[in-house]
Amino acid sequence: MFGFFQTHRLLLAPMAGVSDEAFRALCREQGADLAYTEMVSAKGLSFANEKTRRLLALAPGEDQVAVQLFGHEPDVMARQAAWVEDELGPALAYVDVNMGCPARKIVSKGDGSALMKDPGLAAAIVRAVSSAVKHPVTVKFRRGFAQGEETAPAFARAMEDAGAAAVCVHGRYAEQYYHGRADWGVVARVKEAVRVPVVGNGDVTRGADAAALVAQTGCDAVMIARGAEGNPWLFAQAKAALAGETAPPPPGTGERIAMARRHARLLAAREGKNIVRMRKHAMWYLSGLPGAAAARGKINACVSVEDFDRVFDELLERAGLPA
Repeated sequence: MFGFFQTHRLLLAPMAGVSDEAFRALCREQGADLAYTEMVSAKGLSFANEKTRRLLALAPGEDQVAVQLFGHEPDVMARQAAWVEDELGPALAYVDVNMGCPARKIVSKGDGSALMKDPGLAAAIVRAVSSAVKHPVTVKFRRGFAQGEETAPAFARAMEDAGAAAVCVHGRYAEQYYHGRADWGVVARVKEAVRVPVVGNGDVTRGADAAALVAQTGCDAVMIARGAEGNPWLFAQAKAALAGETAPPPPGTGERIAMARRHARLLAAREGKNIVRMRKHAMWYLSGLPGAAAARGKINACVSVEDFDRVFDELLERAGLPA
């Protein structure tokens, strides 16, 4: 995978409830080299759960996608990875195993970052999945599980030995959730510990952050997560920073609202009339704009494209811009 990350240096993270095909399409347009699906339950796929399978839907024109699976049973993970490979064919870039999600409902079942507490089981999953698919298998994990106990470098070596073709490390402990600052130093320590490509993740909120993360750690690629929420332009800014070019100007009010409208329509095409998922995206797009705080209640009542359009029109009028 060394060559792959020379051309795919900016990645959109697998965020539950966020990284659907609508959001992936907008981030790819702005410069993301590859996007991950939302994390997909291997157990849900094994039950042929339609809601779970929908997470694998591609955006129009999406040439490739990375699929992130979560689970803790090696045989189930392997079978469903093979099914995903057959289902997506050449559109699959690689299979990623989630060993970093800190959510209680995930960890309580032994999934996500809970696997960092059992490196033997984690390695067994990687070996099983790698044996079941032809595509590369990667692993995403955190600095460690318990706060103050950094295990990522040793864990990364174990995953490499088990067959992982690349690893991604987030610079917080699982017990931190998303509090405090991400420690980029652990990305450098993982990079020193393994021979496979390393993706750095955590607190990339400006284009300059992407360039700084690479410079400070030597990581092969950068994964952007919450910084892109309501701000897909971050990928264009990061791409410019990595190339040593002048960053494009930040979007103005009209551009932000226009992107929010597009996002609402893409979601409607995916989910039909009821697009309540757009509420959080709208809040992110409009954050800091004049009248956004007062519009919060109206946004929380929106259920259709037309509802969102009315709110967007009011904000444009308040800013003195044409609807």
